[in-house]
Amino acid sequence: MDLRVFTEPQQGATYDTLLRVAKTAEELGYDAFFRSDHYLHMGSVDGLPGPTDAWITLAGIARETSRIRLGTLMTAGTFRLPGVLAIQVAQVDQMSGGRVELGLGSGWYAEEHKAYGIPFPKEKFGRLEEQLAIVTGLWETPVGERFSYDGTFYQLQDSPALPKPAQDRMPLLIGGHGAKRTPALAARYASEFNIPFASVEDSERQFGRVRAAAEERGRKGDDLVYSNALVVCVGRDDAEVKRRASAIGREVDELKANGLAGSPAEVVERLGRYAAVGSQRVYLQLLDLDDLDQLELIASEVMPQLA
Repeated sequence: MDLRVFTEPQQGATYDTLLRVAKTAEELGYDAFFRSDHYLHMGSVDGLPGPTDAWITLAGIARETSRIRLGTLMTAGTFRLPGVLAIQVAQVDQMSGGRVELGLGSGWYAEEHKAYGIPFPKEKFGRLEEQLAIVTGLWETPVGERFSYDGTFYQLQDSPALPKPAQDRMPLLIGGHGAKRTPALAARYASEFNIPFASVEDSERQFGRVRAAAEERGRKGDDLVYSNALVVCVGRDDAEVKRRASAIGREVDELKANGLAGSPAEVVERLGRYAAVGSQRVYLQLLDLDDLDQLELIASEVMPQLA
């Protein structure tokens, strides 16, 4: 099972903080560094010093790292026109030497749209379908040929479909809890399906839906990677777990019920339950970005047991 670091910078983080986490994750052997794509904090935090843009951040980190993969969970489709997004992601992929992965979702947080004057359309899922068709279509169009698209929400005419990513096939993540349209969309476009903050039972059910949708479309269920995103709070003993839970404003019992919390042994056991229902990769939601010791603890005492 791959372990990836997943950050929520809208809660309060500078670029320098994110770079430090990414470089530490690379040094410790984590598979990837991912970040959310939000412009407004959530909950009772003040969000200081303010938001950072996901793709500007990843572009900078791409030039400061050499191995770790980089991506978003999830880029909000409401934030960017699909043609512009295709250019941005392809450029960052080039800047990283082919280490980028795009997670793309419909966008959901209405308050951040109001706060920064971003349109928040009612029909978001239909737009997401067209965005996926456009982004993948632009990347897959051979150099020298043109791409056009006539959709309900977006129209492209005679696009040169440039630039291209460094990777021949850009990994594309689709995720969510939807029972019908989300699995169908993943079956059509995704290389990875991610379910965030879900129980073992709900993960098994949703993975099954995606597998069935993939097979219905003529793909093998195993063509996709299946992953979870879960909050993490690991300590060497109960006191350390409690201290880390308090630092992120959570209760230990709640974290154990809904995430990955406790001793390294407890977390390994919990990860094993997710692996048993088909999870191949876990994004560790690290909420205290100054606590690099926790990353080291997981790397030294959890990661080796997952090999």
